[in-house]
Amino acid sequence: MTIQIKKSQDTGVENVESDAFLPTESGNFRIAVTPDERGMEHALLYVEGFSKSVNPLIRIHSECLTGDAFHSLKCDCGAQLKKSMELIQKEGAGAIVYLRQEGRGIGLESKIQAYALQDKGYDTLDANLALGLPADARDYEIAATMLKKKDVTRVRLMTNNPLKVKGLRDNGIEVSDRVSHVTGLCESNRDYLNTKKMRMGHLLQLE
Repeated sequence: MTIQIKKSQDTGVENVESDAFLPTESGNFRIAVTPDERGMEHALLYVEGFSKSVNPLIRIHSECLTGDAFHSLKCDCGAQLKKSMELIQKEGAGAIVYLRQEGRGIGLESKIQAYALQDKGYDTLDANLALGLPADARDYEIAATMLKKKDVTRVRLMTNNPLKVKGLRDNGIEVSDRVSHVTGLCESNRDYLNTKKMRMGHLLQLE
């Protein structure tokens, strides 16, 4: 059976901006999408009027399919995303820059290969290095570009990672404050977080 789909030649819809209302369990947001030069599509999840704040609360969040969608306990990513959405709603002036940079920029397949090595006793850093991959391959230029598109040049950044602060500053965004963002700690991710703290310079209080 062949299904035929009729396409109208004159829809009357042109130049639709990829910026729309998005209700969530945490509250109402808007979501805007910006592609980069490689064709990756990054999202900005924000509350109405956040760009009118002189110093909005911002989270730079790298895609983590296992944590964000499947609620894996191997990392704290899903918990961090959920908490940042709640805090931004409470604040009333903020946004999440959601970067399509899975596995700290190495991609999903390589990330799962690194997981396989972690199953054999490697920590998260050594697993990447054993695969011939960088510890962290992320680039924050697109994050800064997305914020500037909304006329935001000064932020309070929710992060434990000094490289995110540096990445925004190097690309013209003033980071007035680093806001600690620790959540989702459990036995399954304690070694992962200790590696971030002891070997990757993340500013974490894990007690």
